[in-house]
Amino acid sequence: MAGTLLFNALKEAIDEEMANDVNVCVMGEDVGQYGGSYKVTKDLYEKYGELRVLDTPIAENSFTGMAVGAAMTGLRPIVEGMNMGFLLLAFNQISNNMGMLRYTSGGNYKIPAVVRGPGGVGRQLGAEHSQRLEAYFHAVPGIKIVACSTPTNAKGLMKAAIRDDNPVLFFEHVLLYNLSEELPEGDYTCALDQADVVKEGKDITLLTYSRMRHHCLKAVEELEKKGIDVELIDLISLKPFDMEAISKSIRKTNKVIIVEECMKTGGIGAELIALITEECFDDLDARPIRLSSQDIPTPYNGNLENLTIIQPHQIVEKVEHLISGSI
Repeated sequence: MAGTLLFNALKEAIDEEMANDVNVCVMGEDVGQYGGSYKVTKDLYEKYGELRVLDTPIAENSFTGMAVGAAMTGLRPIVEGMNMGFLLLAFNQISNNMGMLRYTSGGNYKIPAVVRGPGGVGRQLGAEHSQRLEAYFHAVPGIKIVACSTPTNAKGLMKAAIRDDNPVLFFEHVLLYNLSEELPEGDYTCALDQADVVKEGKDITLLTYSRMRHHCLKAVEELEKKGIDVELIDLISLKPFDMEAISKSIRKTNKVIIVEECMKTGGIGAELIALITEECFDDLDARPIRLSSQDIPTPYNGNLENLTIIQPHQIVEKVEHLISGSI
């Protein structure tokens, strides 16, 4: 039996939640008749109609603000950003409105909204379409941030995000949409605040998320051949971090490397290192390391683009150096 592609896993999640709850709706550019730029909402327009699958003008601040109002009045909107880089135009609505209104209203309003879309470095999409905005939104209070990495967790996380009464930023990687996998049967969800221990090990902890999970898996294969037993953790939840799982792993391995596609300055890895230093300092036998993208706009040239982000061979090299004590 053929597996399910990641974009279809997301579509299944949205379709099932729309069927189960008439308050769930979708809005964004080309989400209706076109079916979404990556076909995550394909056929939903025909099934649920234009009021529940709403094609919007090219005005991210407007339709994101509309989603906030819809959530305040009882709907459960899913906003597609088409490309996460475009959501910078809606930063005010996500931060000042979506993230804060439950608090500033004294709890009178819930904001059950999901903002989702593709991000990350694709293949020659250019700087403005290769944004990694996780860290941009990380400081915003009141929102949850998750990054899916497999068809299984994509579906389970999407269903959980739709059902949550708080706003969730849902990051999908543009190069993972065609990843295929057998999905669990029946209705299931994945916790929005828990990391996934992909592989247990005793020598070193690798923390990662999104597409870098798969780069790390390639590196782990090579490291196993060299006799290095890696514990690989997919963070899944970028806000809040699952510090219980992270701390437990570091207590066991005493070494940690963070692998991210986010840029180094002010990135997810920077915040993780701060927390690890605060909470796990006595458990570390070596300084924590982060492998991050370069702090430059992503080049269009394919060879240069690859040089800006971390590759599996660099992970292998850094793990060997840390294990040997040479760094």
